[in-house]
Amino acid sequence: MPEAWPDIAGRKVGQAHVLPIRVYYEDTDFGGVVYHANFLKFCERGRSDCLRLLGIHHHRLAGFNFVVRRMVCDFLKPARIDELLTVETRFGECAGARIELSQEVQRDSEALFRAAVTVALVDTTGRPCRLPAEIAAALDSLAKTGS
Repeated sequence: MPEAWPDIAGRKVGQAHVLPIRVYYEDTDFGGVVYHANFLKFCERGRSDCLRLLGIHHHRLAGFNFVVRRMVCDFLKPARIDELLTVETRFGECAGARIELSQEVQRDSEALFRAAVTVALVDTTGRPCRLPAEIAAALDSLAKTGS
């Protein structure tokens, strides 16, 4: 069944996934500035919606889960209430159970936040599992997409 809101999960642009985000009151501190931890939430939404567009749905990963193994963050500039932001996600190396990716939160193409992220696929006991061929192929398809 096609989604009623086809762009709600963002879109693929070249080798990246781009997700629009509006900053709501709940995302900010008392001064109307985005609370630092919410940049991590924005990036999680970007990763999840990118996977969704690639046909990888979390609820269909019976017995497996993606977990963040490592994240290196740079907080560059503040974002404020009511601003429109984009989360850009790019996949790098996929090997074994590991996926390397980069994410950037932008306002009008200006970088506000950057993260280098390592994600792993694990089973229900927390042990790493090799990426299934169909997931690796879907991720590779985005990395090879032209502009």
